[in-house]
Amino acid sequence: MAAELTAPPKLAARGLRVRRGGREVLAIDALDVPAGRTLAVLGPNGAGKTTLLLQLALLERPDAGEVLFEGAPARGRELRLRRRMAVVFQQPLLLDRTALANVETGLRLRGVGRRERRARAERWLARLGVARVAGQAAHTLSGGEAQRVSLARAFALEPEVLFLDEPFSALDEPTRVALVEDLAALLAETRLTCVFVTHSQDEAARLAHEVVVLIGGEPRQVGPPEAVFTAPTDPEVAAFVGIGTMLAGRVLCREGGVVTLDAAGQRIEAVDERAFDEALVCLRPEDVTIAPAGQAGAGSARNHLRGRVRRIVRTGVDARVEVDCGAPVVARVTARSLAELGLAEGSEVVASFKATAVHLIPR
Repeated sequence: MAAELTAPPKLAARGLRVRRGGREVLAIDALDVPAGRTLAVLGPNGAGKTTLLLQLALLERPDAGEVLFEGAPARGRELRLRRRMAVVFQQPLLLDRTALANVETGLRLRGVGRRERRARAERWLARLGVARVAGQAAHTLSGGEAQRVSLARAFALEPEVLFLDEPFSALDEPTRVALVEDLAALLAETRLTCVFVTHSQDEAARLAHEVVVLIGGEPRQVGPPEAVFTAPTDPEVAAFVGIGTMLAGRVLCREGGVVTLDAAGQRIEAVDERAFDEALVCLRPEDVTIAPAGQAGAGSARNHLRGRVRRIVRTGVDARVEVDCGAPVVARVTARSLAELGLAEGSEVVASFKATAVHLIPR
């Protein structure tokens, strides 16, 4: 029986290198974007996220390496391939014309007839929920309306690949949440291949099939959002994805898939069957509960660390509580729980968490 053929990824980078000012700002040995899937690109400022997007969108040429489109090198075919793509940037970049005319612009440049481009423009304005602003001048639109018009312009082109460069970062929270939900529905319906640059883990988790974390221009981890956010592979990725607690630990014993470690003078149990002698103990703030000393110990948590509250940082409806347990342990609690528990800086508390909540990075 002949071997089953596997379709090449829609987009791929191989040996990609970009230098600016004598410094290498992007180094991608291999990265694939399968057809019909969304890849979210995350990383700190200056990590090379937009540079990677511009390379994959064939808007810049690399100093070395290549971009592949459906398995074949893109070099020499950039203009033809860009006609199969669409890009939406952080700023909508609308022309000083009506919303309808803006959506029609790309179609007109691609030779679509007047009747067809009008129909497609109107249809996509309606799909993005902004049909009512079709006749308004671009400069009169709100930020959310302008970005919806920009997305309508991109979808009207019926691209095979959609690139999004932080399209929601300038929007207020309710507008952003609504637009993310609408975009998620459209991507699922159209099955477009999408590359999405964002700073938001929430956006990546909602929209992306896979996440790549860039640090210093290099992909440090690639995988499903839930795996990257809960099981980072190195300390820098852990810090970026919001792992609040990182403690150096030494293995004391193993039994039944549970490893016991000494970390900052505390005994910590974790579920892990890998072989190592030392590891970084990682905890997300939402996986740690805080209770006044003497009131903890109930529930299924196997780890209970005594300590004293060092700092409380209120963040709206939540609060970030840092507890000195011989080393900092960070928890996130609701403002209501903070008040009900009577927690204050200097309070003696117990930080509790399950063994399954602990992620270990072998050292």
